[in-house]
Amino acid sequence: MSLEQTINSQKFDFTGSAKEWFGIWIVNLLLSIITIGIYSAWAKVRAKKYFYNNTHMEGRNFDYHATGGQILKGRLIVIAAIVVFQIIVTLMPILGLILLLGLIVLYPWLLTRALMFNAGMSTYSNVRFRFVGTTTRAFVVFVVYPILCLLTLYTTAPILDRTVKKFSINNHHLGTAAFDMDAPISAFYKAAGVAVLWIVAVFLVGALTMGFSLTALGGAAIEMDNDPNAAVGAIAIFYLVFFIGFIPAAVIYQAMTRNAIYNGTTLDGGHCLTSNVSAPQLFWIAISNLVVVVCTLGLMLPWAQIRIARYLADHTGVVLGSSVDDFIGTQQEEMSALGDAYSDIEGIDLGLPI
Repeated sequence: MSLEQTINSQKFDFTGSAKEWFGIWIVNLLLSIITIGIYSAWAKVRAKKYFYNNTHMEGRNFDYHATGGQILKGRLIVIAAIVVFQIIVTLMPILGLILLLGLIVLYPWLLTRALMFNAGMSTYSNVRFRFVGTTTRAFVVFVVYPILCLLTLYTTAPILDRTVKKFSINNHHLGTAAFDMDAPISAFYKAAGVAVLWIVAVFLVGALTMGFSLTALGGAAIEMDNDPNAAVGAIAIFYLVFFIGFIPAAVIYQAMTRNAIYNGTTLDGGHCLTSNVSAPQLFWIAISNLVVVVCTLGLMLPWAQIRIARYLADHTGVVLGSSVDDFIGTQQEEMSALGDAYSDIEGIDLGLPI
C-alpha cells in the first residue's frame, strides 16, 4: 500500500532547493578550507539545520540547536586523546596496548554520548528528542555482537545490523514518547540474500564476459602475458564488475531494510512510520547523482544531496494515531515538567550518520 493510499497517513515534505543549499554549501566548504578544518564544526551545524528546517510533517518542521563551539570542543577532546594515545604507543608500546583495551570499553560510552547529544539537540515542533541508551548495552551491541559476527564468518551480519538499528531507535524518545522498532529479522536476511544474489549474478556474468573477451583476443596465454593492453582490459572488466556488483547490492540492502525498519517502527500514541522506497529507483538516483557529481568535479553535489533528501522524504510518512496538535501539546507540557537534562552534554562528534 502506498503512502497516498493510506487514509490517515501524512507524508514528510522536504522544501529545500539546490540553489539555496549550494550557497550555504560553498561558503561552508571555502571557510573550512581557509580555517584548516576548524570551521567544519560550524559547517556541520549549518548543514544539519538547513536539512532539518526544510523537513516538514503536517506543517511542522524539525530543527537542530547545537552550536559550532559545542561540536568543536568535543572534536578537540577526541583529537587530543588520539594524539596522546599515539605518543604513548610510540614511547611505551605495552602501556599503549593496555590503553587500546581501555579504548574498546570507552568506545561504547563515546557512542552513547554522541547519540545523546544529537538527539538532545534535535527537535520536532519545539519538542526535543532524547536518547536513553546505556553504555553497558552499547558495549554488547557495538563490541560483543561484532566479535560474534566475525566468529560466524559474517553469516550473522543481518542480526548485527538489526541489533544496532534496534538499539538506536528503541532508545530514542520524542519528548516522553518512546519509539519502538520491531522489524522481523527475516526482512534483514531477505535483503542480504537478494543483495548477495545480485553480486553473485554480476560476477558470473562478468566472468563469462571476461572469458569470451580473452578468447576473442587470441586465446593464447603467452600472448596475453605479453600484451599489456589485454591485461589492462582484464583489470578494467574486474573493477567494472566490482562497481556494478557491490554498489547496487548496497543500495538494494539499504532500500529493503529501510522499508522494514520504518514500517516496523511505532511511536507512543499510536503513530506508525511508513516507507515505500524502491530499490531500483534509489539505485538510479544514486548512480546518476554520482555521474553528475564526478562530471562537474563536485560542484553539483548540493543538487545531488537535495535530490536524494527529497526522494526519501516523498517516500516516508506517518500513520497518525491521533491529532498532531494534541500530541505536541501534551509532549511540550510533559517536557516542561521533566526539565532539560541535555544542556551539559558536549558535542562529541564521531562522524556518525545520526
